[in-house]
Amino acid sequence: MGIENEPGGDSELPEVLEEAFARGAAEADPAEVAAADDRLRELLDKVAEPREEPLSVTEAGPDLRAAPASVVRTGRAVGLSADGLRVAIRGLDEPVLAALEPGLSRDLLRGAVERGERVVVEQVGDEAPVVVGLLQTQTAEALVLKAKKIHIEGEQEVLIRSGRGAMRIRQDGDVELVGSRISAMSRGLFRLVGRVLRLN
Repeated sequence: MGIENEPGGDSELPEVLEEAFARGAAEADPAEVAAADDRLRELLDKVAEPREEPLSVTEAGPDLRAAPASVVRTGRAVGLSADGLRVAIRGLDEPVLAALEPGLSRDLLRGAVERGERVVVEQVGDEAPVVVGLLQTQTAEALVLKAKKIHIEGEQEVLIRSGRGAMRIRQDGDVELVGSRISAMSRGLFRLVGRVLRLN
């Protein structure tokens, strides 16, 4: 069955999917839902538990007692500028301007300022304070990953799960997709290629 594109482009796709999911939920057979739940449990049972590797003992480094004293504080990010990050530290009347650790993402810091999140500030001896990282104090409601390329790699398995749906990718190339109802849509060619295609 083909799907014709209507005027409006990409903006109409979420509405089409939402209607399709609503129809699927209303027409769902309880027996199919129970079977999907059983299959999901089987899938989760197959996922290997992470193995704990023993910590290796490293060689002793230089004597840190000879290094200048280091002070680590936390504070609330209040402003980002070209010179650094302004941090409000408890006990100080005015925010402190701190330099940024090389490699620290300014996009992360902008988000920290917008949300009023806390950051970690380090000061060594008489040197200027430096922001070395962000402090996470609670589980985020949403996680946003933004990059030119994103790679997710698991040596043995990758499992993505939400409620009754899950996808598992194994090292041997086995890919398993489980859900109460699964919908797929393509504006162009939808192609399935395999040595054997089995329906039910």
